[in-house]
Amino acid sequence: MSLTSAATLATLDKTGPRRITDLAVAEGVTQPAMTVLVRVMEESGLVERKGDPSDKRVTLVCLTEAGASYVRTRRQAGVDAYARLIDELTGDEVEALAAALPALLRLAELESHAREEPGR
Repeated sequence: MSLTSAATLATLDKTGPRRITDLAVAEGVTQPAMTVLVRVMEESGLVERKGDPSDKRVTLVCLTEAGASYVRTRRQAGVDAYARLIDELTGDEVEALAAALPALLRLAELESHAREEPGR
């Protein structure tokens, strides 16, 4: 799976159903490229398109249970990989990493806001 596909699934997991145009902006790709990507993920059973109950003209892309399961599995694999690596650190290195957590969390927060407000 491409990084853009995985990122799109993660975005849908985090934000809920989205329009293709919104997903394209969030992932930094063109709308036609996102349309193709969504079609491939739809054929793989990871997403589905549904009508927007508030505007019948709009189609939303939604995660399927298989897509949500993929995101959970991928996240857990990342957690497990970091846990194995952290186990290899010295006590001082673990303390330094723990001390850096507030700054790392702030970076993640800034990145999240930047994705929500492209062009910022």
